[in-house]
Amino acid sequence: DRRTDGWFLAESPLTPVLFCVIYLLFVKIWGPKLMANRSPFQLKGVLIVYNSFQIVFNGWMFYRICRVTWFNGYSFVCQPVDYSASEDGLQEVLMGYCFYVSKLIDFLDTVFFILRKKNNQITFLHVFHHFVMVLACFAGFRFMTGGQSAFTPTFNTFVHCVMYFYYLMAALGPGYQKYLWWKRHLTALQMIQFLCVGLHGMMPFFADCGFPKIYCWYCVFQSIMFFQLFNNFHSKTYRLQDINTNNNKMK
Repeated sequence: DRRTDGWFLAESPLTPVLFCVIYLLFVKIWGPKLMANRSPFQLKGVLIVYNSFQIVFNGWMFYRICRVTWFNGYSFVCQPVDYSASEDGLQEVLMGYCFYVSKLIDFLDTVFFILRKKNNQITFLHVFHHFVMVLACFAGFRFMTGGQSAFTPTFNTFVHCVMYFYYLMAALGPGYQKYLWWKRHLTALQMIQFLCVGLHGMMPFFADCGFPKIYCWYCVFQSIMFFQLFNNFHSKTYRLQDINTNNNKMK
């Protein structure tokens, strides 16, 4: 898509790849070395600001994407990409760019975990998900922003609003722990997201509108992969807790 040429941080595929390599090096080598002989950083104020920003940013993207697509005559079944220089087409490009940049910003989630020595939070799923989303969103922005693919950022920005609201409540301190009983439902919401995105990505196979099929195949594959990974996490984390709780009650 020539309209995306020269955009900051998106000029070349090497840019997101470089960010991902630096991210992995920090997660696996630099971060642990930095914190090896240090006490965890207390980042309460930083986390409150960061999570608040994420809620506002994702909420704004959700609103703008809905306004330019779903509230503007988009077909839920199959929608081709608008490669024109029309106002709506350029708005879709802008939203695709913002969504890509938001995934770069999301790397800070892991950075804060490392600085606070919350190493139990840095799972394979967490790192892999952040890594893949940057590359996928870059490709989406550069080659097929908008159209059928608009469903993914619509659902994802909504989920992130909910997720960062939870993180904000957690960052406010122990006095808010009693309001965090719904943590397990975050994972369930993410699984619903992957299920819906995967099913929506299949629709152009049955109602062709010219939208690139390669995206549809990738969308379905990624949705199945992440659904399974999040389902495994949900099973190991929450269902095991339920079993242990029931066993303790029986003693």
